[in-house]
Amino acid sequence: MNPLFRRLLRVALVLALAAMLAAALLLIWLDRRLDAPLPLPEDGALFVIEQGESLAAISRRLQATGWLPQPWLLRAWGRFSGDDARIRHGEYRLRPGLSVRELLALLASGRVVQYQVTLPEGITLVQALQRLAAAPALRVVLSGPEDPALLALVAPHTAAEGLFLPETWRYERGDSDLQILARAHRALEDELARAWAGRAEGLPLESPYEALILASIIERETGVPAERGEIAGVFVRRLQRGMRLQTDPTIIYGLGEGFDGNLRRSHLEDAGNRYNTYRHHGLPPTPIALPGRAAIRAALQPAAGDSLYFVARGDGSHVFSSTLEAHRRAVRKYQLSRREDYRSSPPPSSQ
Repeated sequence: MNPLFRRLLRVALVLALAAMLAAALLLIWLDRRLDAPLPLPEDGALFVIEQGESLAAISRRLQATGWLPQPWLLRAWGRFSGDDARIRHGEYRLRPGLSVRELLALLASGRVVQYQVTLPEGITLVQALQRLAAAPALRVVLSGPEDPALLALVAPHTAAEGLFLPETWRYERGDSDLQILARAHRALEDELARAWAGRAEGLPLESPYEALILASIIERETGVPAERGEIAGVFVRRLQRGMRLQTDPTIIYGLGEGFDGNLRRSHLEDAGNRYNTYRHHGLPPTPIALPGRAAIRAALQPAAGDSLYFVARGDGSHVFSSTLEAHRRAVRKYQLSRREDYRSSPPPSSQ
């Protein structure tokens, strides 16, 4: 073999080995950089990716915050792994110690930050809208209970009160109050349909909507879960006998913002209040609150018995009576000598 050729071969071999060594060192360095923790805040950070935002734009924004010193590394790993095409928009929680490799996997996973808002049983639609308006990261698009979009959602009903299931609802940043209520409305319709299908025989209710109205009254009348069925039984028997329901929560609902917390005799005698069940027979025209599952089931599966009256003890529970005489005795005992912390309605929700 020609000596010159041998020398050239040795040089080429050395250069190849050097290139291989350099490539190996580069790969080791890249691997370490991909797994090195990013300089994120000690308590982590929230980062929002907009719809359609590219990995290049994301890397530039992360660099501007000081959290991504080498933005090219994120872009390069994204192209190599294919995750650059799988990134999903939304809000992400970046925890301390997160690496470039983990960051890209997170952005491609779609594991966005989840929020939640609780709509307690027995609140009104106005109160539900207030809670939604105060919920973090939730868009407010509704102007009130009579917003056209809300009425379109509950059509053919002409009033939206009571048509949403009170529960804890999860959502993501960018979701709207209308979206939450759309889910709550579907859940309410499903629950009401199931309960109506299994209703007791002989109920004085002509439709699931009437059952919903009754359930809302039950929800507002007692804060004691075990009483719901008995409360329902009283109201059902009153409706069957043509008696007025005579329940304070309906009057209070009809008074709206004009109610100052003091229910007066003039309120009880006001026939102009369509929700005055002391003056009007039958059910009020709409629900008066958002009833929960238990109240709906109680309305359609009331407890058997003969009680026609009940009076609040003052602790949220009630005394039930089957005769007017017994009821009057209970009224004298619990209404005419009220304790200081007396309340006739459910306590405010702590949720």
